[in-house]
Amino acid sequence: MKERILVVDDDREIVKAIALLLEKEEYEVLKAYDGMQALETIAEKQVQLILIDVMMPKLDGLSAVLKIREKKNIPIIVLSAKSEDTDKVLGLSMGADDYVTKPYHPAELVARVKSQIRRYTSLGDINAPSSTGSIVNGRLEFSREEMVLYADGEPVKLTATETKIVDLLMCNLGRVFPAEEIYRRVWNEEAYATENTVMVHIRRIREKIEWNPREPEYLKVVWGIGYKMEKK
Repeated sequence: MKERILVVDDDREIVKAIALLLEKEEYEVLKAYDGMQALETIAEKQVQLILIDVMMPKLDGLSAVLKIREKKNIPIIVLSAKSEDTDKVLGLSMGADDYVTKPYHPAELVARVKSQIRRYTSLGDINAPSSTGSIVNGRLEFSREEMVLYADGEPVKLTATETKIVDLLMCNLGRVFPAEEIYRRVWNEEAYATENTVMVHIRRIREKIEWNPREPEYLKVVWGIGYKMEKK
């Protein structure tokens, strides 16, 4: 079965170019030209990844990401002409897994798509090394068999990227990981100026598991070094 990717941009030529690029890599491509059309498409068909532009009519890309995240954890890569760090952080904080700035190099875009799909599908990969059992840490429990985190007995709704970060930290309770190491291990690529990307994902996880995200008891920052899951 080919992985199916939804490409969303109001510029039809860009959609066409990306579709050709991805089809050469043996992906099936669905097309949408605004945020509303994207939501309708994923309601009707299963996709393994979404590439979505920010500035679009009817419903902009970031608003669409928020809507998608209410129900689905599939990987989302935001495409935007804006390259400022604040725009990247905004996109990631809304629920995107990655951010690619236009104009992009085709090889880079393909590499990021493959990385996100590999991370997403590996969560349920029957060929992955067996890791049964659960890790219990205070009121948190991480099932490595299900790849699901429970807080106070309730499953926490995490994206594929967030789940990988939790897996890394829960399997290494108390160990401090620099942002660069987290990025290399989770994104499977070399880290370069990745502090904001990791920071936003950590903040999103905190908001989902901590009683008071401003004063976390579990997911903590060690200033000047990195992040750790406090051992309880």
